[in-house]
Amino acid sequence: MKKIQVGTSDFKELIEGDNYFVDKSLLIKEFIEDGAKIILTPRPRRFGKTLNLSMLKYFFDIRTKEETKNLFKGLKIEKEKEIMKLQGEYPVIFITFKNQKHISFENFEDGIKVLLSNLYKEHEYLLDSDKLTEFDKNDFKQIISRKASIGSVSDAISSLMGYMNKHYGRKVMLFIDEYDVPIQEGYLRGYYNEMIVLISNLLTAALKDNPYVEKSLITGILRVAKESIFSGLNNLKVYSILSFKFSDKFGFTEEEMKELIKYYNLKDSSEEIKSWYNGYIFGGKVIYNPWSVLNYIDNNEEGFMPYWINSSSNDLIKRLLLKGDKEVKLDLEYLLDGKSINKVIDDTIVMSEVEDSNQNIWSFLLLSGYLKAVKTELIRGRLNCELQIPNEEVYIFYENLIVKWFQESMTNQKYEEMLSNLVTGDIENFGYAFQEFVINNLSYFDVSGKEPEKVYHAFVLGMLVSISNTHEVKSNKESGFGRYDVMIIPKDISKPGIIIEFKKINVLSKETMEQGKVEALKQIDRMKYEQELINCNVKHIIKLAIVFKGKEVMISEA
Repeated sequence: MKKIQVGTSDFKELIEGDNYFVDKSLLIKEFIEDGAKIILTPRPRRFGKTLNLSMLKYFFDIRTKEETKNLFKGLKIEKEKEIMKLQGEYPVIFITFKNQKHISFENFEDGIKVLLSNLYKEHEYLLDSDKLTEFDKNDFKQIISRKASIGSVSDAISSLMGYMNKHYGRKVMLFIDEYDVPIQEGYLRGYYNEMIVLISNLLTAALKDNPYVEKSLITGILRVAKESIFSGLNNLKVYSILSFKFSDKFGFTEEEMKELIKYYNLKDSSEEIKSWYNGYIFGGKVIYNPWSVLNYIDNNEEGFMPYWINSSSNDLIKRLLLKGDKEVKLDLEYLLDGKSINKVIDDTIVMSEVEDSNQNIWSFLLLSGYLKAVKTELIRGRLNCELQIPNEEVYIFYENLIVKWFQESMTNQKYEEMLSNLVTGDIENFGYAFQEFVINNLSYFDVSGKEPEKVYHAFVLGMLVSISNTHEVKSNKESGFGRYDVMIIPKDISKPGIIIEFKKINVLSKETMEQGKVEALKQIDRMKYEQELINCNVKHIIKLAIVFKGKEVMISEA
C-alpha cells in the first residue's frame, strides 16, 4: 500500500518515494492550452499550489529531461501525445516566496537577496556558457554574492531569464509560487508600502513585456489588484476559486476522494470526512481540503481534527474579525447558527484596504478558504455570493476565535461562571461578571462611542459557541410585535428562558440609567417578546434590561 506523504511539495520526491499521488497531471494540458501567456490561480493555503508548480517544473525543465522522463508514466497526462512532446523542452525558473515572512523591511530585503542568490546558484552552469558576455557574468556573480544594487535585484528574475534564453536559444517557462506571502506579511508587520515597491518591481520586470517568457503560472492566496504588481499586464488571466477553469486542479474532487477512501478502506468514514473537510466550491465543483484529508488518513486512529486550521497562525483573519463592526459580528452570528449571508464579493482584493469595508472582509474570508460560496450570481456587473461556513473544521476555528475574545478579558473559569449564572437565573452574579467583561473589552468594542452594540453581538457570539449544547441562542429576531435583542431558549423547558433588551443612553442625555432600564423592560412587555418562549412551553421566563451610558453598565431584571 502506498504511503501518505503529508507536506511534501516536491513532485519528484513524491513520485519516486512510491507515495499516493492524487493525479493532477492534466493541469499541464490545461496550462498549455490556455490562451493567456501569464496565468494567476489564487487558491487557499495548503491546497496543493506548490506541488502543482513543482510538477510543471519537472515536466518542462530541459535540464532534467532524462532523469525525469519516467515521472509521468501511468499518469493521465501520458495519454496526451501532443502535450508529451513538450516534456523537457524548455528552460524553467521556479521561485517560491512562501518563506518570505520577516519582521521588518530590512529583513525582508535581505531575505529577497538570499532567495535570488539561491535561485542563481541553481543556474550557476550559466557562468560557463560561451553565450553570456563577461558583463552578464559579472552581474550574475553580484546577485550570487548578494552585493548587487537594489536596481539589479529588482531585475534579477528578468535578467536570469535573459541569460537562460541566450544559453538555450529558447524562451523560459516561469513558475512563481505564493507571490502574495510578502504582501500579507508586510501589511501585518507595518512595512507594506516599502515592500510593495520592491515586490512590484521584481515581478513586473519579470512579467511585463518580457520577450523571454514562453508562459508563466503564478499562485498565491489572493488576487491582489491596484497595487501595480500586475498593472499593464495585458496578457494576464486570473482564475480565482469562482472561475470554472482550473477548478478541479487544486484540492480533491468527489471522484478523487472516492478513489482515495476506497484505497485506504475508509468507506465507513466517508460521511464524517465530508462534514469535516468538504464544503469548498471552486468554479461549481465540490472540493475537499487536501491537507486535512491526507492528515486524517495518515493519523486516522487519532480521529477527526482541525488539521488545516492548526497549520497556520491565521493572524490576519483574527484581526479582521476582531476589528469588524457590529454588522460583521451579526453576520458571524448567522454563520455560526448554520445560516447563509449574502454579500457582494470583490475578488480583486486590495491588501491596504482590506479593513476599510465589510465587503473586503467577506471577500478575503471567501478567497482564503474560511467561507464557501454556495450560490454565485453576476448582477449588474457585481458578484453576489451566498456564503456559508464550509465545514466542521472551519467552524471550530470561529468557535475558538470567539472563546479567545472572552478569555482575553476574563479567566476561563469566570467566563464559564458568567454564562452559568445567566442560564440558571443568578442575575446578580451574572451582572458582576458581565460588567467586568465590558470594562475589559472597551478597547475592542467602544462602549462609549458609536457602536456599543458590538458588546452584545460579541456576547451573543460567545453564547452561541459556549451554550449551544443546552440552549438555542437567538439575536435580533421577530417575536410578538417586534424584534428582541437576545433570546435564550433552553432545550430543557424546565430551565428558565431569558429575554435580553440592550439600551444605550447618550452620555450627554438627561435620561438616567434607571429611566433607560424601565423603558427597556416596558418594551419587552409591550412587544410581547416572551411569546416565542411561551410557544416553546417554557414556563420560567426571565426578562433582563442591560443599559449602557458611557462606561457605566446597569443590569436589571423585571
